[in-house]
Amino acid sequence: MSDPLTYWVLKWQAIACLVFNQRAAALNRFLEMQVLRPGDVYAMSSQAHLLAQMGEKAQAIEVLQALTKRHPDNASAWFNLGFLMEEAGQQARAESALRKAVELNPKLDRAWYGLALVLIHDKRYDEAVIALKKNTELQPMSPYGWYQLARVHVDRDETKEAVKIIRHLKGFEPKFAAQLERETGLKSPQVS
Repeated sequence: MSDPLTYWVLKWQAIACLVFNQRAAALNRFLEMQVLRPGDVYAMSSQAHLLAQMGEKAQAIEVLQALTKRHPDNASAWFNLGFLMEEAGQQARAESALRKAVELNPKLDRAWYGLALVLIHDKRYDEAVIALKKNTELQPMSPYGWYQLARVHVDRDETKEAVKIIRHLKGFEPKFAAQLERETGLKSPQVS
């Protein structure tokens, strides 16, 4: 088989393995794809994702570090690296990776959210507000950024701002609004 055809066959075999929950076999296909195309973004990203799903997060981080070294302009790879580092408690390294992701793609809402979580963890609330505002601009109907933004406002004793967010959430995600009211003790008038 020619190189492109072999790559394509391996890719579809990997997908089929995943459909039938044969993760180890799929992982082998992704590795074979990388032999054919060293540094292939799809194969490396898929390998890292699968390793993370399998609980092999340290290995997944290694693969993503290699991917970002090989493709330093790949914002998604930087985001995935930052996400896993944040999960692993590597806050400073996660922040660096997530900042690189938003530098490369300022519209990558997930990276803004991840950066905010790192900043919240470090109690850097002023910076977290900036990241969360960017996230909510990019994803205005996702409740997660709004929820975290309200929590930061509460932590900064800015209850009026938190109440505004609770009121806003009542308009499209009443469960999140109710959760914030329970957790914070703040109440917002009903949205009409």
